[in-house]
Amino acid sequence: KKSLILFWLWSPLGWIGTILTVWCALFFRDPVRVTPVREGLVVSPADGRVSMITMALPPAELGLGDRPLPRISVFMSVFNCHVNRAPVAGRVDRIAYRPGLFINAELDKASEDNERNSLVITTPTARIGVVQIAGLVAKRIVCFVKEGQSIGAGERFGLIRFGSRLDVYLPVGTKALVSEGQTAIAGETILADLAGDDPSRAYRAN
Repeated sequence: KKSLILFWLWSPLGWIGTILTVWCALFFRDPVRVTPVREGLVVSPADGRVSMITMALPPAELGLGDRPLPRISVFMSVFNCHVNRAPVAGRVDRIAYRPGLFINAELDKASEDNERNSLVITTPTARIGVVQIAGLVAKRIVCFVKEGQSIGAGERFGLIRFGSRLDVYLPVGTKALVSEGQTAIAGETILADLAGDDPSRAYRAN
């Protein structure tokens, strides 16, 4: 309706309104995903590009210790679906929100300086940290779950409005099954396998 009013006022404004309406519809899309449910798999919590794979000290509020852990970061552009999904099945044992800056989420220091919401999901064998990080134009982080709640791998747990990033902290020794620059699909792309030492679970890089 607003776009029609803009067309009535001035045609170019109407086209701008139409484009913005279509873009918002695409941004808030929430497609169905098919999640692998094999025990030990860690799936991507976000659509986007694997921007960084490194060893990093987890945020203190996660309570995951004071030594570096394997971290996989997925950067979401303004064109990606921004619904966030649980990387593993387990219990949400901790949720901690921290206000901060809104610098470019692709920068490494965004993990420390930007506004963020951190979760710890406990599985029978591990504790996984997942952090929603606001980006340059992100102005609101939304979390759908509560502490003590059980969640399945690939289930929706939150949303970040406009370009942002998700960090996943894994147990020491966990190897990434993705590469930097690779495209990730929330709830579907396998980031790591907590049972990767099992010889019956093999993966190949192409």
